[in-house]
Amino acid sequence: MAKSVPHLHKPTLDKDLDKFSFVEAAAHQVTRGFASIGIGSLFLVIAMIFAGAYALHQPGAAMVIAAAVIGAYMAMNIGANDVTNNVGAAVGARAISMTAALAMAAVFEVAGAMIAGGDVVTTISAGILDPTQASSPEVFAWAMMAALLAAALWINLSTYMGAPISTTHSIVGSVMGAGVAASGASAVNWSSMAGIAASWVISPLLGGVIAAFILYLLKELIIYREDKIAAARRWVPVLIALMAGSFSTYLTIKGAGQIVDVGTPWAYLLGLCVGIVVWLASIPLIRRQSEGLENRNQSLRALFRWPLVFSAALMCFAHGANDVSNAIGPVTAIVHATQFHELASVFVIPSWVMIIGAFGISMGLLLFGPKLIRLVGEQITKLNPMRAYCVALSAALTVIVASSFGLPVSSTHIAVGAVFGVGFFREWYTRNSKRRIAYMRRKAERYDIEATFEHNPDEMRRRFLVRRSHFMTIVAAWVITVPASAALAAVLYLVMFQLFV
Repeated sequence: MAKSVPHLHKPTLDKDLDKFSFVEAAAHQVTRGFASIGIGSLFLVIAMIFAGAYALHQPGAAMVIAAAVIGAYMAMNIGANDVTNNVGAAVGARAISMTAALAMAAVFEVAGAMIAGGDVVTTISAGILDPTQASSPEVFAWAMMAALLAAALWINLSTYMGAPISTTHSIVGSVMGAGVAASGASAVNWSSMAGIAASWVISPLLGGVIAAFILYLLKELIIYREDKIAAARRWVPVLIALMAGSFSTYLTIKGAGQIVDVGTPWAYLLGLCVGIVVWLASIPLIRRQSEGLENRNQSLRALFRWPLVFSAALMCFAHGANDVSNAIGPVTAIVHATQFHELASVFVIPSWVMIIGAFGISMGLLLFGPKLIRLVGEQITKLNPMRAYCVALSAALTVIVASSFGLPVSSTHIAVGAVFGVGFFREWYTRNSKRRIAYMRRKAERYDIEATFEHNPDEMRRRFLVRRSHFMTIVAAWVITVPASAALAAVLYLVMFQLFV
């Protein structure tokens, strides 16, 4: 009788070791969270010292320093929530690693804010509140302080709940709520608020439709063709040129437009010229890259990787140039009202305020950004470089189209709407595309396998390509952002007024 093989391990001990490993992993995760909070708190202390060095001997120094700290906190929350939309698709498509995306975004956000952030902040939050309606500079300054803190708290809560929202809508709602609490409803520009409300619908729908249309072109022109590589050599240079031209126009409108007044026709002309040059340069480049590639979808993804990375960098630059004002605009207004004791609609940005805003956005991205980057890039729908390309190009084209018609749009709503648009379109296309069904039949015949295309409703529901739970959560957060931030700002203003005024 053969002897049994002795066991060289003890099951009980192994189970105990597994438990210890699980506890260690959990402890490591908790420690990382505390480390991020600690580093973020340290940044706020540095911002306070930095602001004190400039404002300590100025009138209202305490209020200016407090505003700078809250502005730094707001900037960090913008980085944690809003910047994720610029790099989420590239990370989800595995065109770039999380670490590289964070580093790239941090650099380009600072560059955009410092280079093209603008020297002047015009009427607070796109004309939502008229400063001259305030009874005094002190009341106006406290209203801005309440608005800034309320917006930062709401964005922080949304990030914690895993909901990417519009930081612009947050500050607009907060300014509206604080303005009503301080000076009554007459201080608010309600026509501008109507435009903001319209953007709730316009931005995600326009972004989703454009992204879906671009994905449709990709599938029809390249993906479901017999010779994918030949189709890619013909159309990928055109698509790259379209992206280059679109982003040139986008940056001219949203980046350079912060420094000099660039007319829309000139922006279009520049985009056209850049697109033609890039198209001519891409033809030989794509031909070389496609040599030796297998005739399958996996090979096509390599051709879209670098255009996707460049687009993410450019989106971060444009975001830094534009959305830094959401953090530093109210701070600048508080500094002006406190130090000069006057009310105005246009404010010159102090350099130290711009520095706090620029580095605050990058700090928030590095410390707290990965959570929403993973949600946008990986958890809504599955992305690859081609689908992520559609999301990135949609962001630029939507801003261009909206600017041409004077429509208010949110970059966050556009990007997330584009991700949903790609996912929902894939569901529809999988069920209804005659070209895809014919392609799959030919493929099945070639490999002598059975292909079925019957439409079983229960089976199709199990194969949904978009997580409906995320869709409902994000839409709900979008809808309540303005009223929630407005209510919070109004409460904070009334508390601050009773305590400090």
